[in-house]
Amino acid sequence: MRKLLFLLSALLFSATIFAQTGNIRGFVYEKESGEPVMFCNVFLKGTTIGAPTDINGMYNISKVNAGEYTLVATYIGYDTTEVNITLKSGQILSKNLEIGESSIKLNEVKISAERAEMKTEVKAASIKITKQDMEMIPTIGGEPDLAQYMQVIPGVVFTGDQGGQLYIRGGSPIQNKVLMDGMIIYSPFHSIGLFSVFDTDIIKNTDVYTGGFSAEYGGRVSSIMDIKTIDGNKKNIGGKLSANTFGSKLFVEGPLGNKGNTSFIFSGKTSYLDKSSELFYKYPTLYFDEKGLPYSYTDLYGKVSTKGKNGSKLNVFGFNFADKVNYEGISELNWNSKGIGSEFILIPGGSPVLIEGNFAWSSYNTILKEFESNGTIRERSSEINGYNMGMNFTYFQPKGKVKYGFDVHGFQTDYTTYNSVNSKVGIPVNTSDFSAYLNYQFNSTRWIVEPGFRLQYYGNIGASPEPRLGMKYIASDRMRFKLSAGQYSQNLQSTISDRDVVNLFTGIISTDVDLDGDYDQKLQKAQHLITGIEYDISNKIDFQLEGYVKDFYQLININRNMTSDDDPQFIVESGIAKGVDALVKYKGKKLYIWTVYSLGLITRNDGEREYNPHFDRRHNVNFVTSYKFGKNESWKADIRWNLGSGFPFTQTQGFYENLTFPDGINTDYTTANGDLGIEYAELNEGRLPYYHRLDASVSKSIKVNKKVNIDMTASVTNAYNRENIFYFNRVKYERVNQLPIMPSFGASITF
Repeated sequence: MRKLLFLLSALLFSATIFAQTGNIRGFVYEKESGEPVMFCNVFLKGTTIGAPTDINGMYNISKVNAGEYTLVATYIGYDTTEVNITLKSGQILSKNLEIGESSIKLNEVKISAERAEMKTEVKAASIKITKQDMEMIPTIGGEPDLAQYMQVIPGVVFTGDQGGQLYIRGGSPIQNKVLMDGMIIYSPFHSIGLFSVFDTDIIKNTDVYTGGFSAEYGGRVSSIMDIKTIDGNKKNIGGKLSANTFGSKLFVEGPLGNKGNTSFIFSGKTSYLDKSSELFYKYPTLYFDEKGLPYSYTDLYGKVSTKGKNGSKLNVFGFNFADKVNYEGISELNWNSKGIGSEFILIPGGSPVLIEGNFAWSSYNTILKEFESNGTIRERSSEINGYNMGMNFTYFQPKGKVKYGFDVHGFQTDYTTYNSVNSKVGIPVNTSDFSAYLNYQFNSTRWIVEPGFRLQYYGNIGASPEPRLGMKYIASDRMRFKLSAGQYSQNLQSTISDRDVVNLFTGIISTDVDLDGDYDQKLQKAQHLITGIEYDISNKIDFQLEGYVKDFYQLININRNMTSDDDPQFIVESGIAKGVDALVKYKGKKLYIWTVYSLGLITRNDGEREYNPHFDRRHNVNFVTSYKFGKNESWKADIRWNLGSGFPFTQTQGFYENLTFPDGINTDYTTANGDLGIEYAELNEGRLPYYHRLDASVSKSIKVNKKVNIDMTASVTNAYNRENIFYFNRVKYERVNQLPIMPSFGASITF
């Protein structure tokens, strides 16, 4: 009886204490544009109580004693904002703040938002990219691009300037999930590997998780790229108009109506590489005409955003991305990606919870026409379209947060091709998957612990339970140790084999295909283990070291060993990716340096042999530097140098006449003409030469008035004209190289 009375007393005492406290929450916005401010520090003056704003510009300070306070918002480069508040017991006080750009220039940056986040989030194997980061590397024609920045991230391997793809810590492109405001983007990069489909000016923030991501994300076995776009200026019309050697762009943003609650953004960019590049690059076709780079694209994006007084908001957006490659007389590739979606944030008045949701529909279709020497056209096509929707709920606590939610994804794929024995194959599939997750984060003085669990249910296959764990130990103010691990799965498969070296065509299918074995083998599965250390060498220098192991213990791959139509089209493989990545970053007022070294080893096993896939790059080095100089620091010079060891390839042992016996036993083999047969050596036992390339750019900024700015940029890609191999034509015995030296010039006006 005494124990029961003691327990009731304790509960009553706890409830009384809780009733004497309240919550303070709200959003921080830029005074000039109305855009949310990420990672701004909000605190109660004279106390150590506070919280940073998140990606939406929202802050939440839990269990604050009732009373009168001064609420302060501070951010680098902005004036400090202070406001007096009164908090009552049990109250959830919503207070939005505005901060304006500071007219006083700081001599140096003491604490970065990224470093502050390192002390409050696990974020193992994670890189945060902002627009300012992308402007630190050499630009092609003056326009920074996400594709160019992705190539310098630790653990990322880029396979070439033409038709190149990004491979993240051993994962192929289909194993990397790309989200834009919650919508799945199936083809984020153009066939010319220098450009992405995203306009840099619409990007607010990009989180790249190269492995070990939390239970919030699923559906892929290697990595996540989560892109958030801006809402648009809610107070003034603005934008940018730019043109350069290879393309042009228009970006416009501004308010809709006069209440300052609704805004729009529009972006359109196009490339005329296929015309302008004839001055810089010649490519021999079957007819030996000299043509430039046969690449062109057009990207359109639009968004409308509206917000309520308490910070709740709704975004509606749509896009159309198109890409075209035309090697005359050889092949013609066209792909189109389009979609429409919505994203919302709800702030319930009487509950300390943040509700986020999204609904989107998107599609991606691609067609490849190959022209045979006898005049026939062989066509391959692939299409995936469907919807995805989800909701997330976040409960804030004094020492952490609880986040849970669900996702629903329904889609159909249709793939048509010819297999290795020249039979036409069609693979239409309709399927769906559902997932639910729970993620708990606990913060103490020294520890951040983040256990999570995700349940993925694939409609035509079954369930995949996926535990996750993230941990960070804050050893000191400068040193932190981190770890993440988890189980991952997916049911999408690319029609490109891990053995293919060059292939512009990428088909996408569901792994609900014909396989020998049970249903459990129809999923791709992996386990990740990431460990690392973060060390702040000084206020300006960061050092990170990470080791990783990705066990792709179940992969679905094209069966390259087919000899007849009776053989399975797909096989189950396994693989291991392991390596170490080191990053040193210096960020001063004028000088920025980014140095990365990656050591990796990737193997695959198809049941008959172990081999290294074509993207197994043992050593990879990236050195990036940016320097501002001149009056008012209006000049900027950027340099990027990349060095990579050679990729594996299969050598040629010899050629022979391959008689196909078109008339069966009646074929006269003494007079019949056979096809050219190639005798290959062991799979990927050879290595291509080292790849290295230097890119540089110089830009000048001219401030016309407070709102109008003109930027001019001169740049050069492959500055010392290194002959990096693209592929080798075995039959013609011809080497085809990557891009030669390519100078460019661009100008833009921001208004």
